[in-house]
Amino acid sequence: MSDTDTVAWAALLRVHATVVPVLDRTLQATCGLPLTWYDVLLELHHAPDGRLSMGELGERAVVSRTRVSRVVDQLVGAGLVVRESNPDDRRSAHAAITDAGRQRLREAAPVYLDGIQRHFTGLMSAAEAATVATALAKVLRKQE
Repeated sequence: MSDTDTVAWAALLRVHATVVPVLDRTLQATCGLPLTWYDVLLELHHAPDGRLSMGELGERAVVSRTRVSRVVDQLVGAGLVVRESNPDDRRSAHAAITDAGRQRLREAAPVYLDGIQRHFTGLMSAAEAATVATALAKVLRKQE
């Protein structure tokens, strides 16, 4: 392993550990929406019919699989998500975004996107951001 390998890995970890809490604090202060809620709402928003099984949500959301159920419970309590029985398997449930959830996501999106630009991509050139996106997508494809 080269020094570049360890430097790249350490930089990725440090950026994540630094930027994620900043985005979380900003979303909570501005929108009253934790970053974990935003992430789950975003995944549900982009899902077919606005719903995913809890297993699918656990695979897609950045929040850990063990926490996804707790986050969904919190979102249900806030009226932003509902739990629905899975018609194909009564032992599992779906999470579905509500109209109120879509509205909160729309309200929070500009804050989230501004935070990404301000604390991450805005600190790079367009070419650097494209290189980072391409490189990280390549890593993710190999993990699937």
